[in-house]
Amino acid sequence: MYRKSMVSLLAAGLALSIGTSAVHAKTSSNAMATTVSSGAKKDSGIPINANRMYNTIAYLSEQPREAGTQGEWRAVQYISKQFKALGYETKIQPYTFSAFEVDSVSASINGSDLGEVPHAFTGTVNGNVTSQLIYVGKANPSEIGDVKGKIALIERGDLTFVDKVKNVMDRGAIGVIMFNNTGSSNEFGQVASGQNIPAVGITRAKGLEFVERLKSETLTANVKVTGAGLKEKTSYNVISSKKAMKGIDTGKTILIGAHHDSVHGGPGANDDASGVSGVLELAKIYSKIPTDTEIRFVTFGGEEKGLLGSYHYAESLTPSDASRIIAHFQMDMIGGRDAGADHPLGGLIMYTIDGNKNLVTDLGATVSSDLYETIPYGKLGRSDHQPFHELGIPAALFIHSPVEPWYHTPEDTLDKIDKEKLKQAAEIVAGSTFQIVRPGPNYNQNPVDYPFENRPVD
Repeated sequence: MYRKSMVSLLAAGLALSIGTSAVHAKTSSNAMATTVSSGAKKDSGIPINANRMYNTIAYLSEQPREAGTQGEWRAVQYISKQFKALGYETKIQPYTFSAFEVDSVSASINGSDLGEVPHAFTGTVNGNVTSQLIYVGKANPSEIGDVKGKIALIERGDLTFVDKVKNVMDRGAIGVIMFNNTGSSNEFGQVASGQNIPAVGITRAKGLEFVERLKSETLTANVKVTGAGLKEKTSYNVISSKKAMKGIDTGKTILIGAHHDSVHGGPGANDDASGVSGVLELAKIYSKIPTDTEIRFVTFGGEEKGLLGSYHYAESLTPSDASRIIAHFQMDMIGGRDAGADHPLGGLIMYTIDGNKNLVTDLGATVSSDLYETIPYGKLGRSDHQPFHELGIPAALFIHSPVEPWYHTPEDTLDKIDKEKLKQAAEIVAGSTFQIVRPGPNYNQNPVDYPFENRPVD
């Protein structure tokens, strides 16, 4: 098909429901007809409801959804209920994983509470140490003075967490308090095996306060970590399927996905309640459209723990099932108001694992060109498109890049969501997927030309 017919076909297809007459389809499609005005942006005719997407994000971001927590389970139940209400076959797929957790963590200065709950570094040991607090900058060896038997106050940055802890341990430090180098979060840090002193993270503001106080007074710190260790947790994927129409089934499948978990302590409005809102919005739209290809809508748990859910799902596929999947569209962080810097279309970009074009990026670029302007592609992993690429399935991540300052912080909240960005990303993924699943001729085999960009995501 020619590129200029894509949006009109989608608009007409969206007006159809199984069993409707041709006369009804013609009448219904009038309301969604594609319009063009003097070469300006086209009205896509795709009934994306950004307010509905926003409301989904509002519900999901009311509390953190870290994998293996009640917050995640609440989100899983909500997502499953939405799919089932649309009449889709839906199942919740549990899996277990080991996560580092502590029962409690605290710190005090001169006997007074720190004023915030510090964050225990991943892998840190249990301990209860009290000693003089010594500021050592960023813990480069040249900055470290006499810390033997002391607690080191370290600024994040330049070196890895492991190297910083090693450098002060080599000089005899018995504990670490590290403050952030940006933002207002203390959710960071990890240690290596054998680094057996308690290590915690605090906010930048609190750390700078102590640096200033150390210029004129001696501070005694206490760091206490209890119950540290690996614990078995359960996370979930939510899998929903819209089957192809009988008699026109191609035997093929596409995946439309996002991850529903958030980081510890983060509401995850953009990361990735926004992507989930896109998946649910497309599921609603497709619930009334006849298709000749199965569509699986999947939300993954454990993405923030290392793509755990998507790997579990990919590994659960039988060889014959995997061979039928011809494309995976991943939406991750598609609504960030402050993402994208000054790049066109809010910084929307498609990332592939190997930095090569594929079916997904071909369709995404062509449809975006038809609707708005051509979006580029780049090379990046770090999201749930990776396991499917490893199975040989064309896959790409749709995201606004570079990410916003609120990424992985408690400030990733609903007020930072841009409804227009939600709408644009969802329209492009809807138009792209429709080229595969609509009954009739094959999707466009002549994509537009679109550029590669070596654009860092953060």
